[in-house]
Amino acid sequence: MSISSSEQSIYDQEYYTYHLELLTAFSEQVQQLPPFNLDNPSEDDQEFITGLTHLQQQSHSADFLEQGQVLMCRVVGSYPHLMPLLYRDLLWFFGGDCLHFMPDEEIAVFQRLDEQREDAKQQQTPFNYKEARAKSMGMH
Repeated sequence: MSISSSEQSIYDQEYYTYHLELLTAFSEQVQQLPPFNLDNPSEDDQEFITGLTHLQQQSHSADFLEQGQVLMCRVVGSYPHLMPLLYRDLLWFFGGDCLHFMPDEEIAVFQRLDEQREDAKQQQTPFNYKEARAKSMGMH
């Protein structure tokens, strides 16, 4: 799925930007931790970091979501110590196999948020994804 800025509504742009910010934050946090911050990380570890960096730079490519799924699943399988840093939103955003790592209750929350965003888009009413997310997760 390729996402062109001209094809996105303001609702979709906000949603997309939010998740790109989470991806960047995750990548920055990970790079500060072993084994990624070592002078000579293994080839696999270097490949993972390169993949994260490349993913951020290629956010409008046709295989962005597929590559994101692969990297997020790799966190689960190869770097479980990073799971506390992995934003659950990214599992939902990239979807596919990533959804196997989310409980049904969590999936339901993200589904409701997507439905609220889509309803607002259809009705052309204001919608702030971050606020709706915080409210739906009991943060407000």
